[in-house]
Amino acid sequence: MATVLVTGCNRGIGLELCRQYLARGDDVIGVCRNSNAELIDLGIRVIDGVDVSTDDGVARMTTALADVAIDVVINNAGILRSDTLDTIDFDAMLEQYRINTIGPLRVILALRNNLGKGAKFGIVSSRVGSIEDNSSGNNYGYRCSKAAANMVGMNLRHDLAAEGVAVALLHPGLVATDMTGGRGVSTEKSAQGLIARMDELTMETSGSFWHAEGYPLPW
Repeated sequence: MATVLVTGCNRGIGLELCRQYLARGDDVIGVCRNSNAELIDLGIRVIDGVDVSTDDGVARMTTALADVAIDVVINNAGILRSDTLDTIDFDAMLEQYRINTIGPLRVILALRNNLGKGAKFGIVSSRVGSIEDNSSGNNYGYRCSKAAANMVGMNLRHDLAAEGVAVALLHPGLVATDMTGGRGVSTEKSAQGLIARMDELTMETSGSFWHAEGYPLPW
């Protein structure tokens, strides 16, 4: 049994990750800004009031987990603000950076003392953050924030190697959630793939960028 922490856990992929980890017998900690009945009904430990975009927002999590050893962290918290070249909102772009890019960095720093040798840290990124894979343009804020999140993950791969902590960059696929307007594969299938990728993660594969379905993605 592992102790697993998931951010952005009150709906969509995050909620399903919690459900599947719990179903296989892991000890699950769900972290979010606002809890809800569906999350509470899972019966896991929930730490709400956590905003990964601010220092004060993650302090509540750090305090609550002061003496808890954690084996797996999946930073799932993220937002999408669609835009085009003609509709760019720089404030919205910065908001996405604060949550999608700096958020994972705040989370790992807040939980660094909780992660021992052999622990794993997953960042739910997106293939739209791939420069090589970009074939359609648009979504400047989201694309750039995810490309930068990939760089955060690669930096962490190097900087956490001596501590024995492995890092994965994970694309969940196009998943039918509120963020995608209900288009895509089920959260169940996506979460299953993400969990499998985290299970497979080793120090040798740390820093890799994976599709939930199991194949590597280009940078």
